[in-house]
Order: sequence, then C-alpha cells, then structure tokens
Amino acid sequence: MAGRQGGDGEQGGRPAADLTVVICSLNGAAGLDRCLRALAGQTIGPRLEIIVVDDGSADGTSDVGRRHGARVIRHPVNRGLAAARNSGLAASSAPIVAFLDDDCEPEPEWAQALVAGYEDGVTGVGGPVIPAAPAGFMSGYLSRNNPLTPLETSLARSGAIAYRFLLYLKGQWVLPEESGARDVYAFVGANMSFRKQALVDAGQFDERFRFGCEEGDLCLALTSTLPSCRLAFTPGARVVHHFEPALRDTLRRSRAYGRGSAQLCRKWPQVRPTFFPWPVLVLALLLCSALLPVLAAAAAAAPLALYPRSLRAAASGRDPRCLLDPFVRLAQETCEDIGFLQGLWRFRHLAPQPATGRARAPSGPAAELEEAA
Repeated sequence: MAGRQGGDGEQGGRPAADLTVVICSLNGAAGLDRCLRALAGQTIGPRLEIIVVDDGSADGTSDVGRRHGARVIRHPVNRGLAAARNSGLAASSAPIVAFLDDDCEPEPEWAQALVAGYEDGVTGVGGPVIPAAPAGFMSGYLSRNNPLTPLETSLARSGAIAYRFLLYLKGQWVLPEESGARDVYAFVGANMSFRKQALVDAGQFDERFRFGCEEGDLCLALTSTLPSCRLAFTPGARVVHHFEPALRDTLRRSRAYGRGSAQLCRKWPQVRPTFFPWPVLVLALLLCSALLPVLAAAAAAAPLALYPRSLRAAASGRDPRCLLDPFVRLAQETCEDIGFLQGLWRFRHLAPQPATGRARAPSGPAAELEEAA
C-alpha cells in the first residue's frame, strides 16, 4: 500500500494526511511502480496521501497506481505536465502538496524532510535530484553537469545583462558552491512541494506551459502574488532520478527548455532572456573560416577554452572523457538557443502578465476521476 487515499479529517480511524504526493505520468508504468514502492517505505508513510495522475497514457500506468492503493486521476488525452499537476492539486486534501516525476525514487526520509522544512514564512520546500543511470559517457556527463538543480537567489539580485553574463562565466570555471539548506529562486519540478493554499492563491500551474519552465513560472507567480514568499531548499529531501542516458534525448530536452524559457519571457516581461553566447561565437568563427580557413581549427578547439571546467575535471579525475564535455555542452546550448528562438515566434501573441502578478486560472477539459479499489 503506497499511502492513504485522502479525505478530510479522520477516515477509517486514520488521521488526515500531512502531505499529499502527486505523481504525474505519461506511459511511465515501470518507473511509477518503483516510485510508489519507495513511497510505501517512507518514514511518515501513514501520514501521506498518494495521487497518481495518468496524463493520457497508453500503457498500464493507471493499473500500477491502483495496484499500489493510490488514488488515480486519468486524463482521457494528454494535456501536459502543468494540467496534470493541477488535476492532482485539485484532488489533494493535505495542507502541503509535493510533486514527483514517475522516474524518481524518493529516499526513505524524503517526505519527513519536506514537512520539517516548513518553518514560519516558508511557502515551498524542495530538495536535491540525484542522477542515476547505467554507466557510460552520458551518465557521467549528466552527473558532472546535473541540469536538475534549483535556480539560486543570485539570479534575482540584478537583471543587468553584464551581471547575468558574469554569473554565466563563473559557472564555466567552477562548480556551484551552494550545497546546504538555503532559500532559492525556483525549484526543480521533479522534487518540490508547496502549501496548497499558496498554490491556489497564485492561480495554480499555467496550463499553457506543457513542458519546460512550468515550475519556474509557478515560482514567479508565487513570489509575485505573495511578496513575503520563501522557497526553501533542504538537502535531506533527496530523490534519485532514474533515466536512460542518450545524447539525442538530452538535446531534445534542451530545445524544449529553450522554448519554455521564451514563453516565460513573453509572460513575465521582467524576466531577462536566457540566450547563450558561445554557440553564436562558434558559429561566427565557422562562417568567417570561409574567408580565413585557420578559423575552422579555432572553432573546433574553442569549446575547450569556453568551457574550461572540463579541463580541471579531466586533470583531477584523470578521465580523458571529460574533455568531450565542452562539445556536449555547446550542443546543449545551441539547442536551447534554437528552442528559444522558436518559442519567441510561437508565443509572440502571449499576453504579458499584469503587474499585479495574479496568475491565470487553469483551464481545460475536466479530468476523468477513477478511485483506486
């Protein structure tokens, strides 16, 4: 049994839930089974309400949820991650709602650490997402360059282009120093939780964000609606992210994040564009090599100079494969830039968020609710 099904007050002699856990899944039956098994082993398992949102799957996702005793909400058609999270939020009964992806496995004290993080004034609590994949170059690359980390509050200190560029350059030289408990700017969607009433007050997830930056949009809506909002990162609330590492999938996600970033900029005019400069520089070198062929060699070697952190990693770890990291990073940034340009065109008619900051209420067809047996 993954957890209680929920409801107000006590039901069947069991107390009301302290935390609702919403797991959204699209054709992720195998991963969902692992996730629900991990939730069954939580240290505060009896105080959890587990909700599975099947976002139009064609496999046995709903059956897996019911088999574990979770409450299942099924969308007849795929509506996107934001809509799936909203369906789970609407069905929740606990004062705190946490969100997991179906390929994540929470450690036994994950839920307890999330709940313990809700000090006075804290609106949301998130934790680390630890990559776990079969051994290989891409799994090592993503461990060294984990994309599933929270955005730090340093991003909010200034919107000046020069300041943001300095942050970018710093990231190419040194690993992030932040590792302890702290306030952050935005969470990773695979491991985050919020006070339910705050989510309602902020307008819930914007369902126009189907994949990419929907959690960033929500965090912006929360801080805009609730100026005193605090988003706290707690290192003890760990989840392990299981995935099959593949370059093609990594680049596909990068392009999707670029489109989401453009949508975020269109909606929130105060958000500065995230457009990476090094792909533009390498492209310029390649174009100029038509006139000066030596520049082709400069373009080929440029990633090693532009992303020097890999040189340090190769030297310290004595692993020459790290020297390939800059070329993968350049490919990722190129795909994000392409996605960003696509997003600017796709969302060119998106109305900016009013200055009052109230997020748009979700919309869409009603979900088909199925209670677990």
